[in-house]
Amino acid sequence: MPHETATAFWTLAPGQGALREEVLARPGPGEVAVRTLYSGISRGTEALVFGGRVPESEWQRMRAPFQAGDFPGPVKYGYINVGVVEAGEPSLIGREVFCLYPHQDRFVVSADAVTPLPDGLPAARAVLAANMETAINAVWDAAPGVGDRIAVVGAGVVGALAAWLCAAMPGTRVQLVDVMPGRYALAEALGLELSLPDSARRENDLVIHASGRAEGLRLALSLAGSRAKVVEMSWFGSAQVALPLGEAFHSRRLTLQASQVGHLPPERAARWDYRRRLALALDLLDDPRLDALISGESDFHELPSLMPRLAAGGGDVLCHRLHYPTPS
Repeated sequence: MPHETATAFWTLAPGQGALREEVLARPGPGEVAVRTLYSGISRGTEALVFGGRVPESEWQRMRAPFQAGDFPGPVKYGYINVGVVEAGEPSLIGREVFCLYPHQDRFVVSADAVTPLPDGLPAARAVLAANMETAINAVWDAAPGVGDRIAVVGAGVVGALAAWLCAAMPGTRVQLVDVMPGRYALAEALGLELSLPDSARRENDLVIHASGRAEGLRLALSLAGSRAKVVEMSWFGSAQVALPLGEAFHSRRLTLQASQVGHLPPERAARWDYRRRLALALDLLDDPRLDALISGESDFHELPSLMPRLAAGGGDVLCHRLHYPTPS
């Protein structure tokens, strides 16, 4: 391959990142060399990693597939990478692929670690694949039924995708709930209804929480009807969350259930594996309406100055995509 070095983004210490050069091995038998076209920033998880807020108890469970270094840092972290195979396994050369790789301009992995994009799926939209996987897993955990009244609290990327998937089930009435009126445009683009918290419908058959905020989870509990299920998609890192588990929580016999993309639901594990789930996620992305979830794009080399701003939150940021320079 034409280059023997690669450039990668590292979190050096909480709140501090930098680009580092590293030696790039040549692909061996059964391996591929990939040139990155786009990577995506997972604002929730990566903000916790960048801020050094991964609890020590989760340092091993939270490792990304191709992570280098250890929490709290220096660590090379990320799992949303779309590129083109430049060398290695002949059947894959020239194919655009998705890989659970950190932010790095070139890398070498085993051929079975990449998944070719379906024909017709733009590489620029494929950065949503990891978010779609998370949404699929949450909907499996939630198990919505035909005709259910469903509330999804948190109109970020994952919440919006979960609502979009639930709305595809016949007869369901799905409302996205968010504190930001600016998300009306996103909901409209996806064919969804958006409600502000004060106007959200109560007595739902199912509630999915994806806001990443304690007040969002408290709202989710209040929107659930008797004997309803509340599925928690947010991960709070080391933060403590206070919930109103007195009041009517017990008399309404609510169920609060965790959903986490790192584990397939037990009832599906016999037939599904992670590769099959990722292939489904990529197939489902073949819808131009989902481009509304990309709220910004920057050059990869801007990431050291960009990441602190994204991790700090604020603004109407959904999926922020990084593009990588084309070699001259």
